[in-house]
Amino acid sequence: MFDLIVIGAGSSGCALAARASEDPNRHVLLVEAGPDYSDLRSTPFDLVNSHNNSYSAHDWGLSYLPTAGRDVRFPRGRVTGGSSAVNTTIALRGVPEDFAEWAATGLPEWNWEGVLPAYRRLERDLDFGERAWHGDAGPIPIRRYPASEMTLPHLAFFEAAKALGYPECADANEPEGWGASPQPMNKLGRLRVSCAVGYLAPARIRPNLDIRPETLVTRLIIENGRCTAVEVRNRTGAIEIIRARLIVLAAGAIMSPAILMRSGLGPRAQLEAHGVEVHRDIPGVGQNLSDHPALSVTMRPKDPAMIDHDAPIIQSILRYTAPGSDKRCDLQIEMLSFTGRRDEPQFGIAGVVEYQHGRGELRLASADPDAAPVIDMHFCEDDRDLERLVACYRDVLDFARQPAIADLAEDIVFPRGGSPTDERIAGLCRRFAGSGYHPCGTAKMGPASDPMAVVDQQGLCHGVDGLVVADASIMPAVPRANTNLTAIMIGEKIGEWLRTRPALYGL
Repeated sequence: MFDLIVIGAGSSGCALAARASEDPNRHVLLVEAGPDYSDLRSTPFDLVNSHNNSYSAHDWGLSYLPTAGRDVRFPRGRVTGGSSAVNTTIALRGVPEDFAEWAATGLPEWNWEGVLPAYRRLERDLDFGERAWHGDAGPIPIRRYPASEMTLPHLAFFEAAKALGYPECADANEPEGWGASPQPMNKLGRLRVSCAVGYLAPARIRPNLDIRPETLVTRLIIENGRCTAVEVRNRTGAIEIIRARLIVLAAGAIMSPAILMRSGLGPRAQLEAHGVEVHRDIPGVGQNLSDHPALSVTMRPKDPAMIDHDAPIIQSILRYTAPGSDKRCDLQIEMLSFTGRRDEPQFGIAGVVEYQHGRGELRLASADPDAAPVIDMHFCEDDRDLERLVACYRDVLDFARQPAIADLAEDIVFPRGGSPTDERIAGLCRRFAGSGYHPCGTAKMGPASDPMAVVDQQGLCHGVDGLVVADASIMPAVPRANTNLTAIMIGEKIGEWLRTRPALYGL
């Protein structure tokens, strides 16, 4: 019998388990479906290598439907550290306006003033740690590449940005800042400082923290309206029931809603269609899927030797606002040092919609815990998103034509055919827009008066006692930033509440 079971050792789960286990009187169990590497010497290179993502070695094998007629691989980390252990290590925060909008939906604890302490607590900013909005003593180190460490494409990106009139911004995480910046990244040299490295490594010595890897949660046990236990399949294939006073679901925006639905918590019609006993009809589970639709220009270099797949893939960022938009920093442009296969040298520039109006959905394909859910993004079906991505892609093409970048390129591989019209760009967006790998919102926070809310602002599940959800799935909407730092912030914030306000959670 544990005090607390945390399901999922990803970005949020590691932070939450580490913070909650700071209380030596709480026995915490952290359950992870993937493997665990307890020290860096035994950690495989794909998890250490922050210069590029790990795409398959520690992956769930998922795919998603961005638009009609396509099925695309959707890498998500299956290992302690979760997607923080396999991602590009971009450490961007959401902007204050994101959290003002969250608060306005009935979540006052999540305004900018409410989330800033957690953002500061999680980071050790090696460049700007002395500034009031940064932290300098947290478990996640953050730094930016200086010009002396930039690859040629990224140096060209900054030169092009200056020629196009965008301002320089030394710190992309400055709350009111915008412009062309070196990417803030949670890496030290080549080492990816995942949440398994930053949070779990120092917490492992605690006798009150147990970590069980290669343990798949098949369902939650609901008894008389209360979550009392988890059913797991352990590394030997045996089924176990593990009980706790409180269950925290932190399996991420894809797996958390899938676990809820397999446990009988979700939209009634969908559960009944898969033969799942309905414990609570919660229509918002799996709905409200939010992400960042993106589309790239790819180029063939004049000198193939310029493309080094062993170099950092990303070092720079432009955060800016679409013409006429009332949503500040609703667009991003990123230079990619390399794209595609090693035997076809290419580099690229990605345009990304950061403030998404449209929503997708996640559905069960089967009640089988080994069956991947259906992930349907519905990208660019909302005209507001399409209009922004068209405008952003037009700006990306302007970057590609600037001499600093154009002089590096033999030709443009995609899109072909010279200068496309807005109508053609819109067609490309509808057909080819892909995920920024930032899914969230599938078990969103909201007051009980919101029929689509799944949890309240403390993460407590509406209508089910003893159950908390604390990961990217509870975000009401995708923030205007890569989501990893915000996912860590959620685990940090709710983990701190579990330690300092246990009565709120029945502990």
